[in-house]
Amino acid sequence: MRTNSEGHIIQLDGVRFIAVGLVLLDHLIVEINIIPFGALGVTIFFVLSGFLISRILLKSKEKTYGTPGGFKKYLRKFLIRRTIRIFPVYYLIIALLFIFNVPPVRDKLPWLALYGTNIYIALHKTWLGSVDHLWSLAVEEQVYLFFPFLIFFISRNKLVPVLGLMGVFSILLRAYIFYSGRIPGTNFVTMGEWTVTYVSTPTCFDSFALGGLMAWMQLYKNDLFVKFFNKSWPVLLGFLGWVLVQWWAKSLAQPFNFPYVVLDRTMSSIFGFMLIGRAVMGFKGWMAAFLENPVCIYLGKISYGLYLYHNFVYNHFHSGPMHPTVRLFRKIYQYIPSLEGNIAFEATVVVALTVLVASVSWHFFEKPINALKDKYAY
Repeated sequence: MRTNSEGHIIQLDGVRFIAVGLVLLDHLIVEINIIPFGALGVTIFFVLSGFLISRILLKSKEKTYGTPGGFKKYLRKFLIRRTIRIFPVYYLIIALLFIFNVPPVRDKLPWLALYGTNIYIALHKTWLGSVDHLWSLAVEEQVYLFFPFLIFFISRNKLVPVLGLMGVFSILLRAYIFYSGRIPGTNFVTMGEWTVTYVSTPTCFDSFALGGLMAWMQLYKNDLFVKFFNKSWPVLLGFLGWVLVQWWAKSLAQPFNFPYVVLDRTMSSIFGFMLIGRAVMGFKGWMAAFLENPVCIYLGKISYGLYLYHNFVYNHFHSGPMHPTVRLFRKIYQYIPSLEGNIAFEATVVVALTVLVASVSWHFFEKPINALKDKYAY
């Protein structure tokens, strides 16, 4: 395992870059893309969160369990550190969108402020325009509300079966929603039913459970962890499994079918599990060179900002004619009309602008606030 002086696992920043890159790729080429790269990227983030959260909580539990006020210290540190990392830039964005009256922020402000966008989407079976992507942050925040209790009060030996039950429950719940919501006489569901299975927190449990299992293995069964993740071929096998699920889903006549609605997240989670575990051990060769490239590491560090800002920098469906990025494109096309409609050019510009905005946010807002976490070290 390759770490820096602060114990940070180096290649995981590269994995973050891969995850956010898949989301950006999906949204930037939406006009021509039929592969759910964005869903894969989000799922990798979920597995990574499950791993890192569980690892932090298990280590903290070892220091505080059985001590006077142990649970209070354990929970307080976790919530304060998560709050420092996540809340400031999130609420900054909500405030700016509110001030500039970007729809639908003012109408849906309570849902946004309380991290309930995924609940709104699931209840109404509809998306939320420019703030669509915040559903995944709502899922993570809701997981943060119960995972500390699960880790602290369930014994080490019983944790793995509980995580296993969480994963199975998640798959069965997606299957139940699929079969109970089928269009009569078909094996398909509507986009609305798929949306429920996609954004609901319980239907994402298999991703977080696999991340938690990985953390448990690393801390308490390290020999097994090393043996399992010491080779790269399981990563390729996981990726092949994901490709086969996509092939199966795309071979069917309707888009919202069983492999896509029920199996996609599980297979994506398994691939993420293999990828992250191998990165923790440390890829070698060209993959190590890629994940440890300074550019990939930097983009991985600012991945939270990249994910938060990208939909506001430009969104194919929701950026109107007066949006600054759209106006910039119109100005460019006045001078170089041959570039109009060039998806590669437009994607490059949007990525550059997103990196610029996320970088400014990181260096002048997020990073200074993150320094406060040192006061609450585990």
